[in-house]
Amino acid sequence: MAALTASFTSLSVSAKGSSFQKGTGLRMVAPKATFARQTLQVVAEEEVARFRLSNLTPLPGARKKETRKGRGYGGKGGGTCGVGNRGQKSRSGSGTRPGFEGGQMPLYRALPKLRGICGGMPSGKQQFVTVNLKDLADFAENSEVSLETLKAKGMIKASGFERDLPLKILGDGSLTVALKIKATAVSASAAEKISAAGGSVEILAVKEKWTREAHEAKLALASA
Repeated sequence: MAALTASFTSLSVSAKGSSFQKGTGLRMVAPKATFARQTLQVVAEEEVARFRLSNLTPLPGARKKETRKGRGYGGKGGGTCGVGNRGQKSRSGSGTRPGFEGGQMPLYRALPKLRGICGGMPSGKQQFVTVNLKDLADFAENSEVSLETLKAKGMIKASGFERDLPLKILGDGSLTVALKIKATAVSASAAEKISAAGGSVEILAVKEKWTREAHEAKLALASA
């Protein structure tokens, strides 16, 4: 920081008290002088970081001592050592599992369940990104319809979980032009309408789900 200069009309500073420090970041230095008029130079230093509740941290390498479990009135915690008098939770072992209510009907079984994905059923999850035939009216004759072309046209804006799902063509609507369809699945009604319009359907292979059993079987077959 820039040095600050202050002038005093009547001041006599001895050699013993030529410098002093005020507070934590202010230092005043006065050179030796014998004149009544003296010039002091004030230097403001950077304030040292002070202890606050927001910056209190343990020292490097410090470890907190683990709490010792009491065993009877001879240890810390009294005779029950903070675990109560009697019962399953006061004895050694893991106690009860989460959700256990002593044998009565637990809450998670008494509440009604929802179907599909809302109730946690994997069968309710969406398996495909679906497109109907009525949505393909903007394609020209003998055009290729695939998941990539639909995304390029902005007809499919899949995000999140739907981003990696395959394409399925449904039969809602009519088709008047011949198109080359490349999809993972096509409904029966959609396949009939595509063939009637002179188009073709190519079924793409589904990405195989990785499992440990199938992976080990492939390794065993390759090593044989």
